[in-house]
Amino acid sequence: MKRSVPLGIIGLILAVAAAVVFATDKTKSEEAFDRLASLKGEWKGEAFGVPTMLIYTLTANGSALMEQCRPENGHEMITMFTVDGDHLIATHYCSAKNQPQMATSAIADAQKPLAFSLVRVTGLKSEDDFHNTGLTMVQDDNDHLTQEWSYQSKGKPGKNVFHFTRVPTGGQLKLRPQ
Repeated sequence: MKRSVPLGIIGLILAVAAAVVFATDKTKSEEAFDRLASLKGEWKGEAFGVPTMLIYTLTANGSALMEQCRPENGHEMITMFTVDGDHLIATHYCSAKNQPQMATSAIADAQKPLAFSLVRVTGLKSEDDFHNTGLTMVQDDNDHLTQEWSYQSKGKPGKNVFHFTRVPTGGQLKLRPQ
């Protein structure tokens, strides 16, 4: 006696197989962006001793990740992350009123920390003005993030390291009204 497989089961098997094929079609840079996009939500930490919140939002049909940096006292800053070929781009809209544009090298391993280096900076009035020259994003685990910002000011390099913890869903912090 011959048994036939219901068409619904065959369709399900084909759909799963297609999903596996399409999932492996992502480039390393797209995989790295997806990992970065997993930051979506609210994070709390300190910057220069000031309570600071980071808010990550996917925008532009999922093609850009926006980071809002909101210190309790101070000016908000925005960093936009996008995929560009085999690397990622970060454009930082700084409270110093300049816009460093940074890029990773070609992504070889999407699970490693993302190191962005300065490509160019707009909005500088003088070469001596403070401006960021790099950013390394280290996702320690799903709930802990370390940012290492390098900068240059008056011709001298420096580095700042900040640690953030994910705010549990439903436990939204309100540092200051928008």
